[in-house]
Amino acid sequence: MPIPPSQHIQSFLDYLKFQKRYSRHTVTSYQTDLEAFFVFLKEQFDESSAEQVKAAYVRTWLASLKSEGVTSKTINRKISSLKSFYKYLLKQELIATTPMSTIISPKIGKRLPQYVEKKDIDNLFEQVEFPDDWNGKTDKLLLQILYNTGIRQAELIGLKEKQLEKRNSTIKVLGKGSKERVIPVSNSLMKAMMEYREEKSRQFENADMEVLLVNEKGRKLYPKYVYNVARKYLAMVTTIDKKSPHILRHTFATHLTNNGADLNAVKELLGHSSLAATQVYTHNSIEKLKDVFKKAHPKA
Repeated sequence: MPIPPSQHIQSFLDYLKFQKRYSRHTVTSYQTDLEAFFVFLKEQFDESSAEQVKAAYVRTWLASLKSEGVTSKTINRKISSLKSFYKYLLKQELIATTPMSTIISPKIGKRLPQYVEKKDIDNLFEQVEFPDDWNGKTDKLLLQILYNTGIRQAELIGLKEKQLEKRNSTIKVLGKGSKERVIPVSNSLMKAMMEYREEKSRQFENADMEVLLVNEKGRKLYPKYVYNVARKYLAMVTTIDKKSPHILRHTFATHLTNNGADLNAVKELLGHSSLAATQVYTHNSIEKLKDVFKKAHPKA
């Protein structure tokens, strides 16, 4: 008797969570994709067995997503989820063949990551006035950390006091897959973090003293808080479409590459597992060079 797909899915999610050490957000994305596929499978083909899935079923699902206006990027993610799921079932010897072997991901045009111009970053930290209260201090420092280190939102929220290395002026960051990396920071940023830590211990009796950044109640920050701060203050200095913590990560990487930083070094600072993920930032550098050429060369 076929095993219900929900059991296979849960087993796969546990594997991603406990063995691959994927983030909760990533695991949730896999779960959403897989559950949506099997709902479609039941509704369209009256099939509920993962073992009986055919490539034609998958193509029909992908075609329906395309007709609904789902982007190629999102469809590629869903294909990736299914491929990983069936690769896991093969590894567990629960199936003999995978229906994903003939499924080809649609090509998507490369989009250059948006970033904040250097002059706008200067305005953010030199001209914008932050409130002279605890939230104001927290908001400014979290923006400084995001831009000066390029760490992810989740890494920022989870940044612990013990991860600050004052002597070496570095921070240790626990990234995706629980991989640790060391990021150098300026003396001024380290000073700001140490002063914040000291003031936190004076101002709050029951603050969360494990993590560095806390809100006005002394509690650990949450994703929506960080997102709202980034959106609010970036809107004061830039007109780019996207205004989020991740844009400051793009900005960090782009400013480094635009100023000649070695791509492998940028890769290590960002915590990318492969150089391919980092190479997108070289395109911004090339575009900048083209712009300089057009403006400066008499024959351009």
